[in-house]
Amino acid sequence: MNLDLFSLTAVLVGLVLAITIHEFSHALVAYELGDTTAQRMGRLSLNPLVHLDPLGSLMMVITALTGFGIGWGKPTPVSPWNLRPGRRLGMAMVAAGGPFSNFLLAFILSRVLFLVPGLPGPVQVFLASIMFVNLGLTAFNLLPLPMLDGFHILMGIVSSIRNKWAYALTYQLERLEPHGAQLLLILLLLPAVLHFSPLMWLLRPVYNLLAMIIGVG
Repeated sequence: MNLDLFSLTAVLVGLVLAITIHEFSHALVAYELGDTTAQRMGRLSLNPLVHLDPLGSLMMVITALTGFGIGWGKPTPVSPWNLRPGRRLGMAMVAAGGPFSNFLLAFILSRVLFLVPGLPGPVQVFLASIMFVNLGLTAFNLLPLPMLDGFHILMGIVSSIRNKWAYALTYQLERLEPHGAQLLLILLLLPAVLHFSPLMWLLRPVYNLLAMIIGVG
């Protein structure tokens, strides 16, 4: 494979930056809502080394090399019962902090690219790569699948509704939650069998909407 070292570096920097900001934001929102667990464990930090997971980092490299895969950081430790708005709503707010921070960074970079004249070509490519990585991570984490932030956001919304159907749906979602890793693995492996990616089918409209909002879609 003929690798473009510059593009590879830009994607890797984008992934490390995106995951660092993502996990830091989880820790920051939890801290502001009354839970100091992440802060006491040194995770309320913008130091990438405290957030990177060895296997997740390896997957980042594979993703950058092949264009397919997913990287991840160490999950931010949160004690839901310490969160002031309550367990479910608090976890929804903590979960939302991660993708919101990635989207905010993508938006800021889009404004820099549009509004700062005369940027050298390599700088534009580098910033655009980081922007699109953060946009992709935002879209992926907003999917309402167990293990992803979108699931906790959905749980927080549904559990705050005082209605029989909402109670029933909350119960079903709670039963689904422990099987998140298996479900995500199945979605990642299905394209090899179906020659069609259900995960990309779910991801594409979310990504396109976010790209349109910041004016790059």
